[in-house]
Amino acid sequence: MRSPLILVACAAPPTIQAAELVEHLVRDGWDVYVVLTEGAAAWADEKSLEAASGHPVKTRLRRPDEVKTVPVPAAVVVAPATFNTINQWAAGINDTAALGVLNEALGAGVPIVVAPHTKDELAAHPAFRRNVEVLSTAGVRFTALGALDPVTAEGQYQWQSVLDLLRDHAR
Repeated sequence: MRSPLILVACAAPPTIQAAELVEHLVRDGWDVYVVLTEGAAAWADEKSLEAASGHPVKTRLRRPDEVKTVPVPAAVVVAPATFNTINQWAAGINDTAALGVLNEALGAGVPIVVAPHTKDELAAHPAFRRNVEVLSTAGVRFTALGALDPVTAEGQYQWQSVLDLLRDHAR
């Protein structure tokens, strides 16, 4: 039986290719559920994400009368993670589906791997650095700070750092 993993994707260019990351995670033996920040819904190809994961994509908080569609995860990956999401998460803001997943997973001690995608100017912001430290102290593992860069002229993103860190941290 595959362990459930939640992939949270934020509004940044790598989200366009997030289905590739889902395919890698599925090949690594995970049962992947995708949660998009509200902004990421404009960047993501939800049909490709659903086809790759085999599950509906979640983009909003559920209503009280709705059944949970995302299980308790064995691990969480946040890729790409934006300046806004990292700062809101570290502050404990819990007003979106994505932040709800992240806050609950952090509180439950679930292994979490984060791949930040920010402009250099934002990565240098003192609040961002402080919030990365807050999350790191709580057990969150980060790939290199800054942007996930395309690795080919065609604009393909490199997910290997995410996969390697997840293998080291969550199994």
